[in-house]
Amino acid sequence: MRSYRDLFRTPEFTPFFLSASAQTVAQTMGGLALGTLVYRATGSPLLSAVSMFGSSLVQVLGATFLLSAADRLPPRTALTALALLFAVAAAGLALPGLPVWGLFAIVLAKGLAESVGGGVRWGLLNEILSKDGYLLGRSVFNMMSGLMQITGYATGGALVALMSPRLSLLTAAALYVVAAVVVRLGLTPRPPRATGRPSASATWRANALLWSSAPRRQVYLALWIPNGLVVGCESLYVSYAPDSAGTLFACAALGMLAGDVLVGRVLPPHLRPRLGFPLLLLLAVPYVPFLLHPALPLAAAAVTLASVGFGASLVQQERLMALTPDELSGHALGLHSAGMLTMQGVAAALAGSLAQLTSPARAMTMMAVGSAGATLLLMGAARREEPRTVSCETGSGR
Repeated sequence: MRSYRDLFRTPEFTPFFLSASAQTVAQTMGGLALGTLVYRATGSPLLSAVSMFGSSLVQVLGATFLLSAADRLPPRTALTALALLFAVAAAGLALPGLPVWGLFAIVLAKGLAESVGGGVRWGLLNEILSKDGYLLGRSVFNMMSGLMQITGYATGGALVALMSPRLSLLTAAALYVVAAVVVRLGLTPRPPRATGRPSASATWRANALLWSSAPRRQVYLALWIPNGLVVGCESLYVSYAPDSAGTLFACAALGMLAGDVLVGRVLPPHLRPRLGFPLLLLLAVPYVPFLLHPALPLAAAAVTLASVGFGASLVQQERLMALTPDELSGHALGLHSAGMLTMQGVAAALAGSLAQLTSPARAMTMMAVGSAGATLLLMGAARREEPRTVSCETGSGR
């Protein structure tokens, strides 16, 4: 599979793509609206950041107890049910008079469901396209995510500014319903990828197997930590620039789109593995000057440049799929998604706490420095692992 045209000629890819697009717009609109709603009510950078990314905090619970369901549920039924559940959650968040603790209860419950949804979704993509088309397909989804986030944040920002955050949340709920209908009508029924009932013990066994490989561990850490810390920077856009947060989110999405095009289509296959760590450094470094509190145009340019570095995740996901058995593909991708989102939630809480104690600008700089440091440590670990890998391959050849 060599071109985008080949992707959209693949049966089921188009409806799968359209449903994910609707959900991405819904998620971005709802997140911005919720963060704004909480910030207006509390004036707290911490609570605003956690409201936007707090659902990610419970992903670790899903990865620990629920993730075996990703390969043991019929994909079409699971994705339809999840989209409807998200619609109900978005509508619930829009209820007038709902206390802040009620908002957070809904956000955390939604996060538990999302921990399974990532594994179901990306495992199904791997099934529709097979491993040889996964990187190209995932790059298209990442590019779509960038475009839909631009759309979602621009539309959500306009609705929040001109009308109200609650209207934006209700619009997000309607989009989730559209996504559920497209999944139900556009995808064919498929059996689960694995047999047996979902259980905590099955989740633990699969997690232990995936984590037992040192190369896979390194890939997971590279997928989770550096970009998670940078998402902590993003969680402070509302408190950094309350009237222009939508602009910064849209610029971040534009940069992510550029990075996915670069990695998915422009870079030759032999060069991609070498750029994984440099792209992770690019992700962090442009945020360091935020210590000086740059004006909006400079901040927007820095955010756009930094987000090109999110293209590193495509390189790492391709390697993860190469290291993972087919029957665990959904679980492996779900573990990646759950761990990544958990780290994003932790980073958002950490960034919000630092902003509460110092300022949003200083907190963004500290999170960026931490991300760059984590990348350098992972680079060193990967270089130490290379001689062992070469030695093992030479020994097995003899």
